[in-house]
Amino acid sequence: MTALVQPVSGSRLLAHADGVRAVYADAFGSPPWSEGPERADAYLRRLRDDVDRPGFTAALALEGGTVLGWATAWTTPSPFPTGRCHPQISAALGERRTADWLCGAREVDELAVATRARGAGLGARLLEAVTADRTDGRCWLLTSVAARAAVAFYEREGWTQATHPASGGAGVAAFLGSRHPASTAAPRPLETSSPEQ
Repeated sequence: MTALVQPVSGSRLLAHADGVRAVYADAFGSPPWSEGPERADAYLRRLRDDVDRPGFTAALALEGGTVLGWATAWTTPSPFPTGRCHPQISAALGERRTADWLCGAREVDELAVATRARGAGLGARLLEAVTADRTDGRCWLLTSVAARAAVAFYEREGWTQATHPASGGAGVAAFLGSRHPASTAAPRPLETSSPEQ
């Protein structure tokens, strides 16, 4: 398989909406996500707004005209968002770490690779495509800790888990990029008794 991975504009990504939707449904349709087709439709609706976010960047993995994967990212605003899973991350990190480590950083929002295209390094190339130009290295993402394959992937790519949800495999965790200045500052495991340190 020879796939071309390249950064793309929001309009170019949306021009491949059908392929993005198909990969979303494939990548997130099985456990631990188990999202139905309606969630893929909802993602496309959200993506149409996301492309207008400050700092939006995207990358596509294409084989011919077929979408094999994509990634999106943007600049995390300040104050820190209160929607989706963000409150869990800010509660785990504390206000100071959240502001210092995440606000103004490049937030990788979605990264998906079609099942048939996995194992060829596309995920790593997509992640690199949406983070490499961040010269200060301040990149981060959140993912479900139940998604063991995703967690293992980010660890292989040198990303550091900065929050540690309760045991039992539930919740979300924040990962700091391999070049994030705070990646070595996150204790192992992250201290939860004094989140404002």
